[in-house]
Amino acid sequence: MEAEVAARMLARLDYVKLEPRRILDAGSGPARDAAALVRRYRGAELIALDFARAMLPRAGRLERWLGRGTLAVCADLNRLPLAPQSVQLVWCNMALHWVSEPLAVLRELERVLSSDGLLMFSTLGPDTLKELRAAAGAGRVHAFIDMHDWGDMLVAAGFHAPVMDMEMIALEYPHGARLLDDLRASGQPNACLDRPRSLAGRAFADALRGRLADERRASYEVVYGHAWKRAPISSEVKTVRVFKRFS
Repeated sequence: MEAEVAARMLARLDYVKLEPRRILDAGSGPARDAAALVRRYRGAELIALDFARAMLPRAGRLERWLGRGTLAVCADLNRLPLAPQSVQLVWCNMALHWVSEPLAVLRELERVLSSDGLLMFSTLGPDTLKELRAAAGAGRVHAFIDMHDWGDMLVAAGFHAPVMDMEMIALEYPHGARLLDDLRASGQPNACLDRPRSLAGRAFADALRGRLADERRASYEVVYGHAWKRAPISSEVKTVRVFKRFS
């Protein structure tokens, strides 16, 4: 899923005029998108950053793979170890739905972007896994933020001219239980803070598999967004004289 969404995000960059000197791949995981970004923006430095150290390429591997000017960093999106205005493109593919404070993260991404820098991201919307939610109950499936709320948060974080859109992607399975196997294998559980903490038990698992037996589709609402870092307002103050005409 992440690779397919990345390809669609890259296609959106065809319509953007941008020549970044440094790219931040925020929430990069194993940096699967790094090669495509480096090919597109030759000469740009790339920082692959993820909170999970085990997900990142091993020390030196990214540089050996893509060449000099690439770096893997283990850090939290809430507190980026980067200087203000130090990158020109922030690329964030399918990572923001895991953060607990999305507005705080957007403010951090805005902080590290240079003037007229671009944030390009994808995330999951509220209709994601609606079939599983109907079968298991809302409390046992991760809740996702609406596209319009992301747009409002971009503005609140200081971004300029946000553009949001979404599409539905459906995965077909031979049987519904295969979806549960895929989610378990991918390591993507329910990350909500208010999720049930107790074990559901074998009875619940058997009942869930029974309810999913005839469900062959898993829906994903993919939300895309991009926004620009607003250029600083000039410190020069122009004096404007106003004349009032009296009749």
